[in-house]
Formats: sequence, structure tokens, C-alpha cells
Amino acid sequence: MFYLILSLITILILFVLLGFSKDYTGKVNTWKINPKQFLALIGAFWMIFGMVATVPTGHTGILTTFGKVEDRTLESGLHVKSPFQKVVCMDNRTQVARVELSCFSSDIQEVMISYSMNYQIEKSNAQTIYKTIGVSYYETVMQPRIQEVVKSVIAKYTAESLVDSRDALSKQITDTLVSELGKYNIEVISTSVENIDFSDAFTDSVEAKVVAQQALLKAQTEQQQKTMEQEQLAARAKIAAEADASVAVIQATADKEVLQIQADAAEYAGKKDAAVNDAISKSLTDILIEYYRIKQWNGELPEYFVSGTDTVLPILGQAAAGSGSEAAPAAP
Repeated sequence: MFYLILSLITILILFVLLGFSKDYTGKVNTWKINPKQFLALIGAFWMIFGMVATVPTGHTGILTTFGKVEDRTLESGLHVKSPFQKVVCMDNRTQVARVELSCFSSDIQEVMISYSMNYQIEKSNAQTIYKTIGVSYYETVMQPRIQEVVKSVIAKYTAESLVDSRDALSKQITDTLVSELGKYNIEVISTSVENIDFSDAFTDSVEAKVVAQQALLKAQTEQQQKTMEQEQLAARAKIAAEADASVAVIQATADKEVLQIQADAAEYAGKKDAAVNDAISKSLTDILIEYYRIKQWNGELPEYFVSGTDTVLPILGQAAAGSGSEAAPAAP
């Protein structure tokens, strides 16, 4: 449109200027239409520039005719259009939005959040974004929605749980923004909670709590170790007592068995001796007894004998024989 207006102004100025004629003295006489005025059409060349439009790489061209948004869009490159049309370029590349917010947790603790989001507009609906929102869609739609969503999600967590729930926090924010910004034809690619910062007072209280928990855990661990050692000592004493009792039982049983064996052996030996004696007594006869007595005789005759009146009398001839040479033994 700019080149069309410039072309019309140029044509008009040239047409007026070329309409004046001069006399032989060089003075301007009167204005009248003459063939030279056709040279004013040279100004129409300005319209050529108004009929050409370029769309940079990574942008989508929005075509408007007297302010009305056309349904079609222009890709990157050189395009021919009507002099009455205008091309508005919108960036369709991946862009990053960073916000720093002061939020409050569910336990009314102030939290500073550094949040970033990668996004891009939907190329096929770029004209809809321009028609309904304009080129300042980030300031108009995205920034307020990001702040609202981040604050609402942070308010669901306590201050202490925010650090441990960082992944879940980021996912909830992302899911909500995908749904909210999708209504405006803005695609959320990725999000990130870059930093979570708390007040100094809260940080000090958390550190003190962590120190106290660590001390408590250490004390509990030491107590558990002592209890374990005592239980181990008691278990060892019990095992030793049971072992000693088992050894005593085994020893007593062994001693009992030994005594029983010894008793059985003695009983067997007695029975054996009795059987032998019985067998001997049954086999002895007067002749056999006399044989063994004679076999055991040393060849000496008795010097005395006992009479029937219990009087001991010498045997005659034995005294003299004992003092002299040894006499031949008589038969007993």
C-alpha cells in the first residue's frame, strides 16, 4: 500500500509539473495538458515494488487486503501480490519464553520460580493467531497463562515437597499449558523448572531440621547397633548353653551306655564262668580228681598224720630218713 500511494503521489506531481510551459525568455506562461505529461506515468514503476513481497526463512506470511486477513498464508520466499495487499511476517520457529515468578506454596511459604518454555506457533493456523490475537500473542496470551498455571500448580505443594517433586511439578505445568495454549494454536514443545529458591528463614529452618533428622537417625542407628550386639551376645550365650546341655546329655548317655555295656560284660563273664565251672563240675570223677592230685604231688611223703582222736603223730621211719639220705618215696 505504501508503494501504491507513493506511486500515485509521484504521478500526480509529475503530471502537474510537466503541464507548465515556458516562453522563449524562460518564464513560465500557463499550465495546459501536453504530451510531456505522459512521462508522469514513470511514477507507476513504484507500484512494481508494491507487488512483490518476501517472507524470511522460519516465518509465515499473513496476507491482508485492506486490513482483511486472507485465508491463505505465504511460505518463506519471494511472492507476487496485489498492490492493495500487505504481508505480515510471523515467526514460526521454536522460541523460548522465560519467566521468574514469586509464588506461594500450600503452607504459605514464598517461593521464587525460574521457569522456561520452548514453543512455536502452528504454521497452518498462523492467520488465525494474527486475526484473533495479533503479533503480540506472547504478551497477550502466553505470559498471563504461564504465570497463572505456574502459581496454581505451586500452590498444591508444600515448600518442603517442591524440591523432591520437581519432576512431577514440571509435568503438571506442562500438561496444563499444552491444554491451555493449544486453544490459541500455540504448541508447547518442552518446559523446565530451572530454579526453585526459598526465603533465607525457610532455608535455615530446613537446614536445622535436616541436621536434627540426621542426628536422630545417627542415634537410632547407634541404638539399633547396640541392641543388635546385645541380641547377638544373648543368642551366642543361648547357643553355648544349649550346646553345653547337649554335650552333657550326650556325655551322660554315653556314660550310661558304657556302664550298661560293662554290666552286660560282667554279667556275661559271670555266666561264662558259671557255665565253665558247671561244665567242669559235671565232668569231674573220683578217678579224674585223684589223677590231678597225683599229678600235682611233689614226691614228698607227709611226716605226720592226724589220728582219729585229733592227735598228731609222727610217721615212723620218716624222722630218720629225713636226717639221712633221701629215701625212696612211698606211694601216698
